[in-house]
Amino acid sequence: MAASNHQTSKQGSGHRHPPELRERAVRMVQETINQTGERHGVVTRIAVQLGLGSETLRHWVKQAEIDGGQRPGKTTEERQRISELEREVRELRRANEILKAAAKFLRAGARPATAEVVSFINGQRGRWGVEPICRVLEIAPSTYYAAVSRPPCARQVEDEALKPEVARVHEENYGVYGAHKVWKQLNREGFQVGRDRVGRLMAKLQLAGIGRGKVKRTTFPGEVSERPWDLVDRTFVAAAPNRLWVADLTYVSTWSGFCYVAFVVDAFSRRIVGWRVSASLRAELALDALEMAIWSRRSEDLSDLVHHSDRGVQYLSIRYTERLAEAGAVRSVGSRGDSYDNALAETVNGLYKAELIRRRGPWRSIEQVELATAEWVDWWDHRRLHSAAGHLPPAIFENLYYRQRDTTAVA
Repeated sequence: MAASNHQTSKQGSGHRHPPELRERAVRMVQETINQTGERHGVVTRIAVQLGLGSETLRHWVKQAEIDGGQRPGKTTEERQRISELEREVRELRRANEILKAAAKFLRAGARPATAEVVSFINGQRGRWGVEPICRVLEIAPSTYYAAVSRPPCARQVEDEALKPEVARVHEENYGVYGAHKVWKQLNREGFQVGRDRVGRLMAKLQLAGIGRGKVKRTTFPGEVSERPWDLVDRTFVAAAPNRLWVADLTYVSTWSGFCYVAFVVDAFSRRIVGWRVSASLRAELALDALEMAIWSRRSEDLSDLVHHSDRGVQYLSIRYTERLAEAGAVRSVGSRGDSYDNALAETVNGLYKAELIRRRGPWRSIEQVELATAEWVDWWDHRRLHSAAGHLPPAIFENLYYRQRDTTAVA
């Protein structure tokens, strides 16, 4: 019982829920009501599956009905306008605080030297962030970053601008295009770039076309020193929750096309702490699963966390890397194309396919896959027995760990 109270107390955190999770939860409730024609118990069931409070989800559904004109009340747009005004007030107050802190070198009236401004930003960036300070002091963020690091050459700047476009074209075409077709599509869109350059950028992004036979993807030799370290070394064992997370993507075929599923798994208990179903293979798919994982562990210490994945573009994206850093996690990446280097995540994907997708298919739509995945993850986390967790469900295994830890601490 103590373990249960321990977990319940964490749900009382004041952290905001990810917007994608809120939209998904409301949509799942509405889809279920539309499919079954019944409202009784739907909110409670979906809330349990997603780890939400029933009243929270009920409030979201009510707000969605207000926004849709189905009931009276203050719409989200009206609430957002109020929130925007409050945000503007906060920004003005922050600007005043920045100016007060910078008053020492602004008193002279003349614009201070760039080096002096850079020094001020270095000392205050942890308090306000680089961009807000640059905005108030009227210095371009690029000027600041150029001053603190060696500026890249023009070709490197162009390459960085082209990389997301190359990745986008590759992803939008089911990941089957080779360099020649990606180059052709970019030219059709107006990008003046050579084929060899596209091939080089695809190698750096670890993208390859799909041949008729089995294609072995290789890494780009010149980038070895820039790759993140493999901190796991195929040892998917953790001494406590939030010490090692593994992440991976898989796909599901539906009547309306492919959909993609991302999972984040805690290696200690095998608990799926974050997941996402999407019609797109863009970086947001993996990022949304990560956001759910961070939110689900919002009251817990992530400072000792190692996040392990393969070398997929989604996991090496700037946004994904920055989000891990914000959460205090250390990134670990295995070898591209070597399933053993991400074996635990591959195992979860395989069980997901065997236990749900192949057994209950064919699938009509992404919405059907999403609802079924929510049920499967809830079962996996709270009822399925795992040999790695002492033949217990992950949630119970974690509760036992916390109870033993708390008992030891008291003793």
